[in-house]
Amino acid sequence: AGAGYGSNMIYLGTTMSQDHSFGYTSFSYGLMDKFYLTATGYTIKDFTPFLAFYSLGLTFNHTFNSWFDISMNLSRYSVAESLKDTLFNSFTYADATLGFDWRILYSKISVGGLMAGESQFYIQTRHSRYFETPSFAGDKAFFSFDPYVNLLFGKMISIETADGTTTTVSPGYRPLKNSQGSSSTYTETFGPMEIDFGLPIAFNYDFFTIELEPGYVMPFYSDTGATGMKGFLFMASAFFRIY
Repeated sequence: AGAGYGSNMIYLGTTMSQDHSFGYTSFSYGLMDKFYLTATGYTIKDFTPFLAFYSLGLTFNHTFNSWFDISMNLSRYSVAESLKDTLFNSFTYADATLGFDWRILYSKISVGGLMAGESQFYIQTRHSRYFETPSFAGDKAFFSFDPYVNLLFGKMISIETADGTTTTVSPGYRPLKNSQGSSSTYTETFGPMEIDFGLPIAFNYDFFTIELEPGYVMPFYSDTGATGMKGFLFMASAFFRIY
């Protein structure tokens, strides 16, 4: 079980909390250290109802050897009916990930697809370096660090207005369409969407973990609009192993 608080929830290049802070509660069940079923509920500051949206996820992990592993994930995000026009449309996301341990770096390459009316395709690469302190407090406690760099690729939309001004935006979960009678030209391309950096710092003690994660997001599109963002993020979480 876990609970946490964040300054803004960024997922696949989109702010799901619309630049508002959020809180969450999560429950996960693991089987044979390979299959995990997770249910998470989210609340967003200044939004009603209290349960703004929730997610259900099923994950499979398998480690082949000391340097190679795979994982697959299927997640469903469902938003409260009264908030669909404000936050995002409910969607399903599936991905497959290859993990490579290079000793000095751990790299993950993920290929995923988002299904919400019009499907969208994403590629992510994440490079991290995990390390931890020696154990103390009767060998039950230690600090761990996992600094990372994440690069996201996806669909980008360039909008050229009648006066020749071109703006590049991220469509998020509401793909932009050409409107009848519009004088603007919409062009879709696939390319880098954003790069983000993070430094998760965790205190681990026996059955619980407390983690603080400062991060920074840099988008490649020229206009964040209502769905994207850039700048500093902060996340605080606590996880408890029940049995």
